[in-house]
Amino acid sequence: MNKTQIIRTIAVVALAVLAAAGATAQRISKEAEKLLNAQYAIDAFYVDAPDNSALVEHAIKAMLEKLDPHSAYTDARETRELEEPLEGEFSGIGVQFNMKQDTLYVIQTIAGGPSEKVGIVAGDRIITVNDTTIAGVKMRNTDIMKRLRGKKGTRVTVQVKRRGTPDLITFRITRDKIPLYSVDAAYMIEPTTGYISISSFGAKTYDEMMEALARLKAQGMQQVIIDLTNNGGGYLNAAIEMCNEFLDEGQMIVYTEGRAQPRNEAHALGNGAYRDLPVVVIANQYSASAAEIFAGALQDWDRAVVVGRRTFGKGLVQRPFRFEDGSMMRLTVARYYMPGGRCIQKAYEPGDKKQYEHDMLDRERSGELFSADSIHLVDSLRTYTLRNRRPVYGGGGIMPDVFVPLDTTHWNTYYRDLVAKGIPNQWAVTYVDRNRKSLQQRYATLDEYDRGFTLSDDDLKEFVAMGERDSVKFDQDKFNVSRPMLSRMLKGLIARDVYTDRGAYSVIMNHYNPDVRRALDIINDRRQYRKILGYDQ
Repeated sequence: MNKTQIIRTIAVVALAVLAAAGATAQRISKEAEKLLNAQYAIDAFYVDAPDNSALVEHAIKAMLEKLDPHSAYTDARETRELEEPLEGEFSGIGVQFNMKQDTLYVIQTIAGGPSEKVGIVAGDRIITVNDTTIAGVKMRNTDIMKRLRGKKGTRVTVQVKRRGTPDLITFRITRDKIPLYSVDAAYMIEPTTGYISISSFGAKTYDEMMEALARLKAQGMQQVIIDLTNNGGGYLNAAIEMCNEFLDEGQMIVYTEGRAQPRNEAHALGNGAYRDLPVVVIANQYSASAAEIFAGALQDWDRAVVVGRRTFGKGLVQRPFRFEDGSMMRLTVARYYMPGGRCIQKAYEPGDKKQYEHDMLDRERSGELFSADSIHLVDSLRTYTLRNRRPVYGGGGIMPDVFVPLDTTHWNTYYRDLVAKGIPNQWAVTYVDRNRKSLQQRYATLDEYDRGFTLSDDDLKEFVAMGERDSVKFDQDKFNVSRPMLSRMLKGLIARDVYTDRGAYSVIMNHYNPDVRRALDIINDRRQYRKILGYDQ
């Protein structure tokens, strides 16, 4: 970046920030001049030759740190990594993998993808990529992915170790577009009840949801559970399109407003295909942003019962300011408001990210995650739903209609250490490596596996031994407490690796998920469902 580009970048940043804040032309000129003068002085007189590109980035970050917790700057690489999951695809070789003893172990190949086309199969271990050894060298996952991913049409050569084959097998793979899915699971959890789990709100989430709903409807779906657990949000437009399918014509979905941004409203068009479909939405403390808009809009119109725990509380709108080098500044320019007028943004002190980040710990310490009685509701932030005038509260996320406490019955330090070291994943990979064919022969479908498979005591002894080899000291009492959850988790991880169904893990775990079980109780009891929504008083 030369001096002219640096100066222009600083000026653009200064003008953009000040303009967004509603500053006058004279003030913009004074503030921009001050920034430019500082840069001139550093460039001309500093004792050593300065790294001007780095200085510009530091200046931007320093300004944003004095604002809200969600205004942020990302360099070109970080911007690509941030946007890639939301765009719904990337270019690569098309494998899902786990790391087993520092070796890339292929769990599945993407159907119709580049790796499947050349003959790579589940269970293969990728040893080298373009003559660089990636196995047994403790290479980070991100570095491995950089080697496997690349522009569509480019080629990569990999050497693979296959069980039962003594020599390495060489494959030359042409990279192609690989889909990323935000609908993690979609299946009939009961004969008339569909279940859809959505992990983010990306460019293709609406299409994925509509495909899932249509498929489940064809299988007899008469009601649906939409699970937004741990969904951190994404694109606002995706949430608006999705809400449109469940709301009537003219019903507001969300509006945004800021000091320099006029009020902008989004309304349902009335052409939604599922306006009469009973809905329960599951959300938790990590459901944020677009996920909160979806849950909040349906709650405000008494259209869905929200089950779980208070959501994250991100009600700030970021506008991207892109720079020529591919970097981006995401500046908060407005706030989201639910149809009934409540703002869901939780409190923050400008420039104090540490306090903001401690919010989840504060919720745990206060007991909010475990008892509805510990939730602090502020009367001044109370609004009412728009059909049945039920009270709802702003000021920090979406409050569920039905609270479900966090399940910690299995939690202890032994369980924590096993999960933190990735022992369940490692053991499941090892187990599937030995037993894939026998599992597929014995249980031809995921449903057969779900009904028939159980882990033996010997299997769990192997699992415990793997933990001990990785310095997780066995504790019989704590293991007894955690055993039911660990058994379910291992069964789910095995299913994920053996069956191509993306929702295999959810199918297994949802039998025991308290949020899902409560959602089923409500949606199957139509009188209870209507009473919660205020229709039958």
